[in-house]
Amino acid sequence: MKRLGILSLVAISLAVAASGQAPSRPETEIKAVLDFQQAAWNRGDIDGFMAFYWKSDDLTFQSGNSRTHGWSDVLARYKKTYPSGKMGKLAFADLAFHVLSPDSAFVLGRFKLDRDGTLSEGVFTLVLKRTGDGWRIIHDHTSSK
Repeated sequence: MKRLGILSLVAISLAVAASGQAPSRPETEIKAVLDFQQAAWNRGDIDGFMAFYWKSDDLTFQSGNSRTHGWSDVLARYKKTYPSGKMGKLAFADLAFHVLSPDSAFVLGRFKLDRDGTLSEGVFTLVLKRTGDGWRIIHDHTSSK
């Protein structure tokens, strides 16, 4: 599954580059990131889900009363919280895109996660920056009820 996620990411990048079209709007590009993440999650691919998080020690993830720093620690947190095959079905909704500059944006949204009939839902704020590799999430603040 990990290989499929990486191949999908490469295919998307090559298709955009080969199209020869002007770059799309940041909102469209960021929406594609979230669509990719949702699909990766729903196929049980945490590594694919994490592909658009900034691979830096400066990445932050906040949820509840905790803060996690660094890509590796965020990945470890996800793997501990959602063991393989037990991730459930994720859906994003009510997305609001706020482009701050050509290279920075934040997204407000809602999520629903169904784990075998147990529903979790909440809100999130993602801060993203455009890097040489495309848009990357540099901060994720997720709250659930």
